[in-house]
Amino acid sequence: MRVLIVSAPMLGHVFPLVPLGRALAEAGHEVLVATAAEALRVRESGLAVHDASPGYRFGPIAARMLLRHPVLSRAQLAGTTDTRGVGVLFGAVNDRIADGVVAVARRWRPDLVVHEPLAVAGALAAAGIGVPAVLHETTLFGGPALVASTAARLGDALRRHSVGELPPPAAVLTIAPASVAGPRDGWPMRAVPYGADQPLPGWLTEQPPRARVLVSRSTVPQPGPDRLMSRVIDAAGPVDADFVLIRPDRRAAARQRPPNVHATDWLPLPAALTVSTAIVHHGGAGSTLAALHAGVPQLVVRGAGDRRHNADLVAARGAGLAVGDREISTAVLDQLLNDPALARAAQQVSAEVAAMPAPADLVPRLTDLVPGRR
Repeated sequence: MRVLIVSAPMLGHVFPLVPLGRALAEAGHEVLVATAAEALRVRESGLAVHDASPGYRFGPIAARMLLRHPVLSRAQLAGTTDTRGVGVLFGAVNDRIADGVVAVARRWRPDLVVHEPLAVAGALAAAGIGVPAVLHETTLFGGPALVASTAARLGDALRRHSVGELPPPAAVLTIAPASVAGPRDGWPMRAVPYGADQPLPGWLTEQPPRARVLVSRSTVPQPGPDRLMSRVIDAAGPVDADFVLIRPDRRAAARQRPPNVHATDWLPLPAALTVSTAIVHHGGAGSTLAALHAGVPQLVVRGAGDRRHNADLVAARGAGLAVGDREISTAVLDQLLNDPALARAAQQVSAEVAAMPAPADLVPRLTDLVPGRR
């Protein structure tokens, strides 16, 4: 069968879809990913990719939201809003990519559409050509709630393509471990991190003689200065561990660093986590889920969007710590590395994730959704 996979135009949205796309391709199905902008980098995975919105830029869309919805925008940046803020923002994103997604669906004629929660243009395209749509969750937040909020802002695109409303998904693939995010309706599927298949630098390929802590920041720029890495530089010197700053921001890159703080370019995070003791990160869903998969304790800095939500869920499970960037200190970094309860909980969640069905296990069930293939 032919499967169209649809993602919002951001790396953090498209990378989680790669393992299922590869599993479908390895089972002999044709797979095409429809996205745009930086997410076109998913071509490196070997999957075929279509640019659904040439010239797409996220910045102007975010700026319009700031101007038109200042209260929601402030709450979204603080991570204290509900799904309304993300619905406004990604409703506009989907309106921008919808025409291209619908056009490729009409031309390529997939038998099945798989889309992530903030790419409801995929559900629109599936409804337009009369094929099943599958919702592939990619975060610790419930996918159906995100779809509902985003679809509520999709009125213009629905009218343009003569779709009254989006039908419910034929299936929901839920990837959040239940002990972290609570029970979910849907088909459980293991979240397998994808890190662009790049090799690790030679100096990172072996287990270090002492603890190693990765420090990662978001691929999505936020308003205002990014202080996460600078705070780590300030606190890390007395800690008996090596710290690796991944893609340091300009401020951190220009600073003098203690001898135990190193900097590197882009790293495949899943591979780097296998040779690391812990991670400090911005709270994005991809980094959070990758650390849970690897079973390493994480220090999650509360931030915009779902990042505060992710941080608090990890802390509540006991698999890491949740702090604001001002709270990063030597004592907090020592706790991250030396609290056995954190390490134990992280390993427990990793085992829970490993016990979930692999993406390849879901392929036969997805095939059964297509009429005539049961």
